[in-house]
Amino acid sequence: MKSNRIIAASLLSAALLFGTAAEACTNFLFSKGATKEGAPMITYAADSHTLYGELYYRRAADYPAGTLFQVIDWDSGRPLIQIPQVAHTYSVVGNMNEHALAIGETTYGGREELAKEIEGGIDYGSLIYLTLQRAKNAREAIVTLAGFLRDYPYHSEGESFSIADPDEVWIFELIGKRTGTVKADLAKKLKYKYTDGGVWVARRIPDGYVSGHANQARITQFPQEPKKFSKTKGKGLHAAISSAHLDYIYEPEVECVYSTDVITYARACGWYDGTDADFSFCDTYAPLTFSGMRGCDARVYAMFNRVASGMQRYEKYAMGDAHAERLPLWVKPDHKISLLEAMNLMRDHYEGTSMDMTKDLGAGPFNCPYRWRPMGFEVDGHQYIHERATSTQQTGFSFVAQCRPGFNPKVGGIIWFGVDDTYSTVYTPMYCGITEIPLCFRQGNGDMVTYSETSAFWLFNRVTNFVYSRYSDMIRDLQKVQSRLEKGYIDDVRKFDARVNNLDGDALTAELNKFSSRQADKMMAEWNKLDRYLLVKYMDGNIKKEKDGRFERTETGMSAMPNMPEYRPEWYRMIVRDHGDVIRER
Repeated sequence: MKSNRIIAASLLSAALLFGTAAEACTNFLFSKGATKEGAPMITYAADSHTLYGELYYRRAADYPAGTLFQVIDWDSGRPLIQIPQVAHTYSVVGNMNEHALAIGETTYGGREELAKEIEGGIDYGSLIYLTLQRAKNAREAIVTLAGFLRDYPYHSEGESFSIADPDEVWIFELIGKRTGTVKADLAKKLKYKYTDGGVWVARRIPDGYVSGHANQARITQFPQEPKKFSKTKGKGLHAAISSAHLDYIYEPEVECVYSTDVITYARACGWYDGTDADFSFCDTYAPLTFSGMRGCDARVYAMFNRVASGMQRYEKYAMGDAHAERLPLWVKPDHKISLLEAMNLMRDHYEGTSMDMTKDLGAGPFNCPYRWRPMGFEVDGHQYIHERATSTQQTGFSFVAQCRPGFNPKVGGIIWFGVDDTYSTVYTPMYCGITEIPLCFRQGNGDMVTYSETSAFWLFNRVTNFVYSRYSDMIRDLQKVQSRLEKGYIDDVRKFDARVNNLDGDALTAELNKFSSRQADKMMAEWNKLDRYLLVKYMDGNIKKEKDGRFERTETGMSAMPNMPEYRPEWYRMIVRDHGDVIRER
């Protein structure tokens, strides 16, 4: 398998790079000991050209025995299968439940043989939200996910999940099994009996370390030594699940669990014939391609490069060099990562690397680090790409989930939620204990083809799309408001925590609802002001002069003559190269 680590670009990985896949997301994972606040965090950018930015809410509920739940495919809205509902479900705000358990995802596709969506089964989105409704912590979440993958077919492509609670952060990678992949002679030799579902591996991020995934499977070899601990009995929703590896899941020393047939299934399909110790999940089920490195792992590299020294050794790998040293699954940062820094790590266009999107002519005359799709193009018979950065224009929503220990979980869990492009969004605090979603984030308040004046998604898109037109100037004005709001929110949360520390029940819920709604209203008011300010200041490509916080006027009260900044020199040279004979003065 080692000789097959890098293979020719497959249709699946090319789809992720060239923009034809529906999902192309980014997750960063921060263990408890790697954060300044001592709270595990995961980040998630849900990127899709058809995903509307809104904050999902699922109310806690009780159900009579025999109730069935209809699974709906998150991407298409099509009904899949019905499964038994549990007696009680937890409330879920976005991707975090009332126990401060958070889950994010990125789709990596994987082997073409396993990519076909099957009728019925459970899709990746439903796995996330069903698990959040049924599990209290990360280890319960892993057992719950494993139970679903044991009992039902898996509908979607290969997927990486980030799972965090107030103590731990895990990466969970899975891929569905498909009929027709197992070779009869190998199955007989191995005594392997095919069942539907999926194969998976889960690893805990070591305390003090950070990790990430971005549409490329990341787990290679993993620990497989049997754990000699007393088996946990009677703990958790699925404690009796029939898996030798999950018998020990609730023992704190256990840091890696996996499906019992994760290696055997690969052997039965003829995809692996090496030793168990050398088995690599990624290299078997999602072999690396140029696009897996350049369009996917490069985003993880960019984050590692910003938090840890010595990461430049991996830049050739990130740029798609098949012979370069591979990016590790996790790294130890040089310093503890603050909440504000985690937000800013989601704002990246490869600045400071060879892939910096603000530097080349594709950035236009005003250094705009965005490239319209498709990402791949051909010139004179040669193939080229646009970079795929963490910050991208087609983000529906993103968040930083902060799972804070030492609090009532409904207060300790905060999903810092934003819509549209991560670089220009504002992460607004939504406590996981709220029962009312602010109007600007509420489901049904507009959609991708229905404009709403009260929708944060439409307001932020209106501002951002204008900013793209004169990026190098406008982005500085936007960042002033963004920074002021986010720093203010962090201070507001600190004061609010102290005020509600002794509250519980309905009184606490009421205060959480009021606080989160007030912060959302503040954000909408400030962004509406920014929208009008930018229009007035940058109308018609000019930049109006300002003094003491006001636009300048002449002595007679008229608008002062605006500034008319020139294009950057490289852009003028390009114009001359293309059209100089026609426009040259004579």
